[in-house]
Amino acid sequence: MNNILRTLLVIVVMIASGTQVYGQKKLDEQAVADLQKTPKYGFILTTERHFKGVLSMYDLLIENGVKIEEYEIVVKGKVVTQLVKGSELEEFFQKYKGKVKVSVCSVAMEKLGVAEETLFDGLDVTPTASVRVLQLQANGYNTLTY
Repeated sequence: MNNILRTLLVIVVMIASGTQVYGQKKLDEQAVADLQKTPKYGFILTTERHFKGVLSMYDLLIENGVKIEEYEIVVKGKVVTQLVKGSELEEFFQKYKGKVKVSVCSVAMEKLGVAEETLFDGLDVTPTASVRVLQLQANGYNTLTY
């Protein structure tokens, strides 16, 4: 389990730091084998950069033959204001719609004045981000927090 989390952390750091162009493109056989053991992934994040990075990691895993049963991003904080119709993130997300679940924290939405009807299609509202991540962990997801 530590190897899985360590491998994921390295991948995510590379992607989130903007080095995905120069970063790891190929996972070794052991990394793929380890990741196959728990094919459900959950992320909680607060920035646009991490949102894009975690979506890009989905591509990296798929391209390397990692089986993904579930892949969920839980969003809280100011990035919630960028998940609205007509935004750059809506366009970026289109490729992942139906493949990646995105849950948006209703507490963050309320604090930041984002109405549910302004969110772009493909997003789910969750009561609180923290409780949603605890649910994912209880259901056997590998989870990372940004």
